[in-house]
Amino acid sequence: MRVLGIDPGLTRCGVGVVEGDVGRPLRLVDVGVLRTSSDLPVAERLVSIDRAIDAWIEEHRPDVVAVERVFARSDVSTVMGTAQASGIAMACAARRGLAVAMHTPSEVKAAVSDNGRADKAQVGLMVTRILRLDHTPSPADAADALALAITHIWRGGAQARIEAAMSKARA
Repeated sequence: MRVLGIDPGLTRCGVGVVEGDVGRPLRLVDVGVLRTSSDLPVAERLVSIDRAIDAWIEEHRPDVVAVERVFARSDVSTVMGTAQASGIAMACAARRGLAVAMHTPSEVKAAVSDNGRADKAQVGLMVTRILRLDHTPSPADAADALALAITHIWRGGAQARIEAAMSKARA
């Protein structure tokens, strides 16, 4: 399974592609951060994110796109930008007929570190260990995107197989 993980953000949008299966070593395919300038109008920034995510999908051909589920934070402007970037990511995947999976930040933290309250440094360290990397992906948005992809392979892939088996049993 190849998963494109997306940590949505209007200024910095983490993207990471991981390949593998449950019970087998995972492999880093690519990782990066899409950046937009706060000097540009929001609509232009969203178009830039759309084009960049579409290029990642075209280049890496993921089986599924895993996006961080937006949750309420105290800063409304941050929530809005994150939600807008999240919508763009989902639209890019849907336009190509790809499944979209949503994972909460605590679910991702628990999956990679066994602690749903892990800090960014702990998540980065665990991503580095899980993918057997020489250094922690930076900035944290990049590591978070990889953590999303890892979470989906470990949890989402298993959940999809369970749902498929249940559907087959009902038919």
